[in-house]
Order: sequence, then C-alpha cells, then structure tokens
Amino acid sequence: PKMRRYLAYLPEGPVIDWHAPDLADRWLAPMLAYLKTTGAFSVKMGPPVAVRRWSADAVKTAIADPAARRLRDTRATEHDDRAAAVADRLRAMGWRQTDPGGEDGFAAGQPRYVFQVPFAGRSLEDIQRGLNQQWRRNIKKADKAGVKVVRGGYDDLPAFYELYTETAERDRFIPRPLPYFQRMWTALTAEDPDRMRLYLAQHEGDILSAATMLTVGRHVWYSYGASTSRRRELQPSNAIQWRMMTDAHQLGAAVYDLRGITDTLEDSHHLLGLLRFKVGTGGQAVEYLGEWDFPLNRLLHKALDLYMSRR
Repeated sequence: PKMRRYLAYLPEGPVIDWHAPDLADRWLAPMLAYLKTTGAFSVKMGPPVAVRRWSADAVKTAIADPAARRLRDTRATEHDDRAAAVADRLRAMGWRQTDPGGEDGFAAGQPRYVFQVPFAGRSLEDIQRGLNQQWRRNIKKADKAGVKVVRGGYDDLPAFYELYTETAERDRFIPRPLPYFQRMWTALTAEDPDRMRLYLAQHEGDILSAATMLTVGRHVWYSYGASTSRRRELQPSNAIQWRMMTDAHQLGAAVYDLRGITDTLEDSHHLLGLLRFKVGTGGQAVEYLGEWDFPLNRLLHKALDLYMSRR
C-alpha cells in the first residue's frame, strides 16, 4: 500500500528445465535481477517439481492404517531423487521454503499435495475403468435421476458463488469475494475463450453443484468446486466431475488435476472426506517441492510475513 513495490508471484513456475546443471546462473539469478528492476521486494515461486507420488491404492491403504497419521510419513509409490538436488540448489542461492501449511498441508498459496489423474496415452474407457465402484455407481445414479450438467458463462457466476459460500461455511474455509471470480473469468477468457470454463449440475431447474475448470496447454485443473446440501443423494458432484473429465480428455489433456488435498489421514479431520472423494478417481497423490521465497528487500519481506501471519 502507498508504495510502488510488489510481490512477484509465480504460482506454478517458472517454466524452465529445473534439473539443468546451470539452474541458478542460467535461469534464476537473471530472473531475480530482472524482477528487482521492476520494483519487486520479494519473489515467491512454486517449482513444478514432483517429489513423490502415491497410487490410489497406496492412499487407500494409508487411510485404512490406524497408525498412519500423515501421507508424507507413508511409503510412496514413486520417488524422484532429483527433487532433493533442486531443493539444495535453491537453499544455496538463498531461497527459503515456505511453511507447508500446518496441520492441513495447505499453504497460503498453492497446495503442496495435490491429486491428479494421468490421461496421456489413455482412452476415456480406460479412465472410466480406473474410477472406483462407488464413483461409477454414483455417475449412473445421477444420470438415471435426470441430473444434467451444462456449461455456464459469466452471468452464471453469481449462481456458482451462492453454492460456493454455502460450501465454505460447511467445509470451514474463508471464501473469496464474487468480484474475484468475475475478474478471474474476464482475465483468463481474454487470453483464450476456453481457458476457464464453468459447469453447472442441475436437476429440475435447481442448481445442485458447480465447478470451474482451467486449461493451460495439456494440463487441466478442476480449480473451484461448490455444492449445496440439498438433494446430495442425486450425486451431482460425481456427475459434474465426470463431465469435466470427459471434456478434458476431448481437449487432449495429459493430466486432469483435482488440486489440493490434505496429507492428514486421521478420521476426525474435516478434509479427509475430500481426499476420499478424489481417491475414487483412481489417480495419484502428488507431493510437489512446495513454495519458495526470495527476499529482495528484507524489511518489506518481513512486513509481508507479519501481515500474512495475522490474516
């Protein structure tokens, strides 16, 4: 406020070769030098570097194990040793890893743990077979009950927002304001009319669920979801996800990203149900390297940290 100094934020980037031996000198040092000339006082980035992956079966086994409290403490299906080398290089440059987000595993920015369904080289029938029995049953149930999933537009954002605020109260998170989504729609669709999509699941004229989908290249994200407590037995959330997955496959997606999950596995945790829902897609949990900060002005960076801690 009141000064022309900025936080430079690269939420899932920059898009570079993270395993290049000259990572610092070729990419990151010039980036920091440039951003400093633009008035940035601090840089925050989220390297798109996967550390570990857990198959759906591995996650289900972890959830069922009473001794397992966190996904991070369980055996991963895949582990990329190169990620540790990237982290060491960042620390050597002076980058600081952001707190992974306390008990929920969520940070203030992008989540460190996400759930993804690989699409590359797979037919839609193969992806459907990967869904668990409950998911396939719920999709059929929604279809038989007459749930219709349609694409919405800018004018439907208030309807989405009504469900979104209901979801926020039910799931105990702070909702973003409606103008945030309207600005998001305007900015992203100006780049590409298909960059952001809105889907609505309706039954007899009543909107029961809504979700936004983002597409960049061959990566498709389910970004925001919302639902009402009314008529949940019609399974509108499964219906809307399957429609988005079908459309993502048609667009040539290599991965369908269901975004953040908690790594907490305790039955009492309010976000465990969301993890179970996403595991039903048959995909995989992925741990990324997390977000990293580089203070260009230590005083202003510390002031931002203090502000964020009091939000």
